[in-house]
Amino acid sequence: MGFRFRCLVGDVEICQTQTSRINLVNQIIMPVDYAKNSKVEHRVETLWQRLEENAPEPERLTSHKTTLSCLFARSSFVAEQFIQHPQWIDEILDDTAAPVPEPSQYQALVRQSLKEVTNEDELLARLRLSRHFYMTRIACCDLLNQQTIEASLSQVSALADALISEAYSWYYSFFEKKFGTPEGPHGKQPMYILAMGKLGGRELNFSSDIDLIFAYPVKGSTSGGKKSLENQQFFTRLAQKLISSLNKVTADGQVFRVDMRLRPFGESGPLTIHFAALEDYYQEQGRHWERFAMVKARVVNPQAPAYQDQLEEILQPFTYRRYLDFTTLDALRDMKRLIATEIRRRRLDNNIKLGAGGIREVEFFAQSFQLIHGGREQQLQQRSLLKTLKALSTSELIEQQVTDTLRDNYLFLRKAEHTLQQFGDEQTQTLPDDPVEQQALADVMGFADYDAFLISLRERMADIHAHFNELVEESHESHDASDTLFTACRDAWQLGLDEAEFCDTLSEFTQQQVAKQLHTELTGFRQQQRGYRTGQRGESILNKLMPELLYVLIEHSPNKAAMVLSRVLKVIDAITGRTTYLDLLLENPDVLKQLVRLCERSDWIANEIRRFPILLDELLTPLYLQRQNTDIQHSRNEYEQELRQTLLRIEADDVEHMMDAWRQFKLCQQLRIAASDISGSLPIANVSDKLTVLAETLLHSVVQSAWQQVTDRFGKPAHLQPDTYGFAVIGYGKLGGYELGYGSDLDLVFVHNAPRESKTDGDKSIEAQQFYIKLTQRVMHLLNTTTLFGQLYETDLRLRPSGNAGLLCCHISGFARYQREEAWTWEHQALVRARGVLGDKDLLEAFENEREYILGLSRNNSQLREDVVSMRKKMRKHLLASEPEMVDLKQCEGGITDIEFLTQYWVLGHACKHPEISHFTDNLRLLNVICEAGIIHSEQARMLQDAYLQLRDQYHQLTLADHKFAKESTSLNALKERVLSVWNDVLGNEAPDPEDAAK
Repeated sequence: MGFRFRCLVGDVEICQTQTSRINLVNQIIMPVDYAKNSKVEHRVETLWQRLEENAPEPERLTSHKTTLSCLFARSSFVAEQFIQHPQWIDEILDDTAAPVPEPSQYQALVRQSLKEVTNEDELLARLRLSRHFYMTRIACCDLLNQQTIEASLSQVSALADALISEAYSWYYSFFEKKFGTPEGPHGKQPMYILAMGKLGGRELNFSSDIDLIFAYPVKGSTSGGKKSLENQQFFTRLAQKLISSLNKVTADGQVFRVDMRLRPFGESGPLTIHFAALEDYYQEQGRHWERFAMVKARVVNPQAPAYQDQLEEILQPFTYRRYLDFTTLDALRDMKRLIATEIRRRRLDNNIKLGAGGIREVEFFAQSFQLIHGGREQQLQQRSLLKTLKALSTSELIEQQVTDTLRDNYLFLRKAEHTLQQFGDEQTQTLPDDPVEQQALADVMGFADYDAFLISLRERMADIHAHFNELVEESHESHDASDTLFTACRDAWQLGLDEAEFCDTLSEFTQQQVAKQLHTELTGFRQQQRGYRTGQRGESILNKLMPELLYVLIEHSPNKAAMVLSRVLKVIDAITGRTTYLDLLLENPDVLKQLVRLCERSDWIANEIRRFPILLDELLTPLYLQRQNTDIQHSRNEYEQELRQTLLRIEADDVEHMMDAWRQFKLCQQLRIAASDISGSLPIANVSDKLTVLAETLLHSVVQSAWQQVTDRFGKPAHLQPDTYGFAVIGYGKLGGYELGYGSDLDLVFVHNAPRESKTDGDKSIEAQQFYIKLTQRVMHLLNTTTLFGQLYETDLRLRPSGNAGLLCCHISGFARYQREEAWTWEHQALVRARGVLGDKDLLEAFENEREYILGLSRNNSQLREDVVSMRKKMRKHLLASEPEMVDLKQCEGGITDIEFLTQYWVLGHACKHPEISHFTDNLRLLNVICEAGIIHSEQARMLQDAYLQLRDQYHQLTLADHKFAKESTSLNALKERVLSVWNDVLGNEAPDPEDAAK
């Protein structure tokens, strides 16, 4: 078969015999009238002058001027190579000096060129010189139409094979001398170089990346060298050097751009992998696109047949499955749709590879049949696309007329592709805008002008595209075809668009700045996902889920989409390896919507779900959307009943399982409370009530379990009556005041009433005092230990008598004695918000009596004021955190703690005359009774209550948003000023701290 060829001066039919090549070129390339195209004339003349200046014998160039002028008009790459190496002109253009090699000869030719190499620098230089020489020769033959495109593809591939394998051999010998030989069960182990893509099919582009995978037979260590290495290290170093020798850009240029992303685990995977790990990967995690890639996989450096057979046995069943499964069809359908979508979205009309009807569609057409039928039709197990097309017709899967047409059109496109890349040795498949290059392309392709070429090209691509569209019928979509937002979201995720394309895709639906932020978030997420081993199913679900997520984000909150996406991606990232959770989000749109809504309102919730994905189950039945019962006793009964049902399934002695159950229960209930808070179904005043009752319920269960564990070991204290513990837990601070927040710790004090002589009645008897200390230690262990589900609660025991120096559990009489004789004013302040949380009734009554006694003591108000103000100053000095234009709601002047201190001051100062004001422990009711006692005006009480509720509400919302500080605002400043005014009226203006004044 010949090509019709035009070289600036008319059409001539070219025969393909090499012997007549020179005469034929001289016949068809006549002196050209460059005046018809001044740009070409100028370009050729400039290049010719440079060539003459650089050639040692310029007069010898005259015999080749016509041919060189034609080549210079068509390829700056060829021109630059001849200018740099004028000695090549005779070798390349005169086949009597050096005939064009057959593909099988390149290996020996490259090996000969490396024969005298003694170091790496020489190796790199010789590799590049050989590459440029033979690629120039191939380009000349192509541009002068002295060989078919099939011959060109074969030669480029053979040259690449030779350069890769000879560089590998040189480095293998180099490392072998240094570290010894990696031996295996069949002798010396090679590192197999798997060529993927077009190189694997021996149809490599003129200017192309090469996709490689490296594998070696077995683990072990080298032997016989100066220093032994593990085989993995040996082959990794070998791989690194090989890649560098090909990929590195030196003064002599580059051999090939090397792409290793097709290897197992992609960029995060090891450069080399042993056969067993390779097999495990493809059996457990191989993706459908990797099957597509593996169709063309070919060993570049075949050797050691016993080992190579093992490699083939691993790859064969992964690539070609004996029986068709539906996941293959789904994958083909998805890939086909992705190709079509990319063409439409990226407007690839001028791309002869990626555009509609381009090279990629022919490849997809052939490979689809290979994956579907290749397991049963062995003749389809071809690496070459051309051979595959032939096999499709001979196996009668496709009519021969169709395969013949596809073959001719494919070769036409590959010829055009080679010509485009030979202009400047650049990897491009885009039709040129430059009129000079357009004319050159038309000339090489055998057309009178560029328009005629385009007409033929479009006809051929339209024919290819028609066959492509007949492949694999489309699946039912979850969204209507007219849903342009979903289409845009799917394109935005699946096409890997750059920022400008991404923003353009979503321009109709969100602001450009938001789209840019979305692109940044998704790009970072993609890069992170490359390091994960999600498996084919996980990756497939993720690719369906992400467009749905974008859709919900943009539909629900287009202006906040990027911020919410950042939070949701934390959750997605945490569950990427758990396909059950990915499925949950994909198959339950309402769950995905709830997740987006919650993450929008609360970064804290997003982080909780990220840490504990089990919480996603709570979104299946969003009880928090219903109006909540705010009665404390009702909440207590609900929690106790639900926790009891949960623990019934756990053996009493299975402590580890029990600890996980408590933590899961807390996480789920806390999420419900937070979600109810966010959705507005739970008033803010009741959020803390529920959180406090939840803590009490869990604390009660923990104490029961701890009691059982300690008594099983030591027996019970002998002084106890039936159904008593002789033990009580006192809650201080937020727990005591029914004011727990999200993530609050528990301030606890433990007391008992055991007589000094009492002991336990177990086989291993201990003193009762020691028993209660061990009980407390066990309770603390059950609360504080971090499991997979985190801590149950962080606890603080510093409010016990004598603080950290005191006993973990003290006698109630010792507690009373300490409060009466040794406690500081601030400890009595803390007692205002203390209450018995659980324990024996008589012990709790004893504590309450002592509390009321202490709070009811008559105090010197002047000294009390001084003590309270002094403690407040110390707290603010050590605890107040500040940032510009931000407010610490707890510790700032006029903040939450100031209101609490005012309330405590009034209780301590007036309970001696008004004992009723010590009955409550929460600030809101305390302010009520303080007002009713006439200590403060009703306006002051209402103002402080309103301020306290507003500040706590803001503090809750900050916690949910995972923020520490509130932003300054006019309303917040006014609120603080009102509280500060009361503080100054009651406790007087604080004198400045001397240390602060000095600053």
